[in-house]
Amino acid sequence: MAQPATGPAEAPCSTPPVHDQDAVTSVHPVDEKLHPSRLVPAALQHIAAMYAGVVTPPLIIGQACGLDLAARTRLIAASLLIAGVATILQTLGVKGFIGNRLPFVNAASSAGIAPILAIAETNDPGRQLPAIYGAVMVAGVFCLAIGPFFGRLLRFFPPLVTGVVITLIGVTLMPVPVGWAQGGDETAADFGAMHHLALAGFTLAVILLIQRFGRGFVKQVALLFGLLLGTLAAIPFGMADFSGLKSAPVAALPAPFAFGAPEFQPAAILSLCIVMLVLMTESSAGMLALGEICDRRTDARTITRGLRTDGIATLLGPVFGGFPTSAFAQNVGVVSLTRVRSRYVVAVAGATLIVLGAFPVLGAVVSLVPMPVLGGAGIVLFGSIAVSGIRTLSEAGLDDSSNIILVAVALGAGIIPLAAPTFYADFPAWAQTVLGSGISAGALVAVSLNLFFHHLGTRSGRTAPALKSS
Repeated sequence: MAQPATGPAEAPCSTPPVHDQDAVTSVHPVDEKLHPSRLVPAALQHIAAMYAGVVTPPLIIGQACGLDLAARTRLIAASLLIAGVATILQTLGVKGFIGNRLPFVNAASSAGIAPILAIAETNDPGRQLPAIYGAVMVAGVFCLAIGPFFGRLLRFFPPLVTGVVITLIGVTLMPVPVGWAQGGDETAADFGAMHHLALAGFTLAVILLIQRFGRGFVKQVALLFGLLLGTLAAIPFGMADFSGLKSAPVAALPAPFAFGAPEFQPAAILSLCIVMLVLMTESSAGMLALGEICDRRTDARTITRGLRTDGIATLLGPVFGGFPTSAFAQNVGVVSLTRVRSRYVVAVAGATLIVLGAFPVLGAVVSLVPMPVLGGAGIVLFGSIAVSGIRTLSEAGLDDSSNIILVAVALGAGIIPLAAPTFYADFPAWAQTVLGSGISAGALVAVSLNLFFHHLGTRSGRTAPALKSS
């Protein structure tokens, strides 16, 4: 927008001059403290977007380890508590040491489920969780040890690279809401049935209509309205499950090492350290993406502080029953979609997660949202992440043929696990862990090709355009 002229002819104007102290008091949207009438609904959107993802790892791992309902409930409560604490540390943090101070959500990542299940299969009942937790704790130490080096490598993540990674985050996560829209349980007889798809479509339609005709804050909380109206629409058809309210205990704080003292097995440790590298790559990409969305530059120190929080949460989480902790991409999508960038909104969401973990009966209320409803909303969430990546790529100089090749190959590498899930079946286990994630595979290829085209052998130091600062 053009700025008004400020020539000498305007001197007699009665408008008071702007003093330096006025400029100082201007608050960046990330640091804005919203009124409760705006803050609470925005925080609830984040809870609704992430809840299914937070409880999925403990549900799957608990069932694989043969835990009963009460033990699985404790496992879920622990994951919610650790996610809440990690999220508060990230958003509020200790300046200069812990926390990226962005609207960034941390929780147990689904990327670690497959290798954790492999550890469970190689151990006898009763020793499965101790072996898992010992490996997770070492992975947390590993993250703390090498986290600072990730921050120093920031110059190798220009828009050319981050645009690819952000796009892949959205694209490769799309099967998740699609599965939710079909009912969530692939083993169920009615998986993919029309009533599931109709409910997901209704939720999506509600969100689109509010985005089209809503105004102001109503438009910003379109996702929350979609989830609420979708859930209400599911009740008459018996698609909302209230059984969780009956079986959930009112209060259940996790006890330290309730599932046994950790055991440190070299093979398990190696596999989860590899997983931690993948999670650090995804977490760094999430911070870069959020920095772009929030118009606040993500520098090396910010990434280091963010990864330090990941490491602390991953190290201490197993004491109470947590798993490897990383960024939650769906909440990046919430920020991108709503444009509510206040980190205090996400801090309140983190505090809410702690309450949900301490009082499982409250968490059961949130879990009433049917999977198809989450699926309809998730299509908007993850799609908006991909759009953010495309927007970043538009700044990357795609008129250069080398850049076009780089983006094409990196996107292709990232989509391979999505298009052909068994493509890497004959590769070593560590390679399957790294390349089997489209996000990490695309990121590694993009970084490698950026080094090849723009760093190696270039005397002039010609590089791809740097990240735009705020």
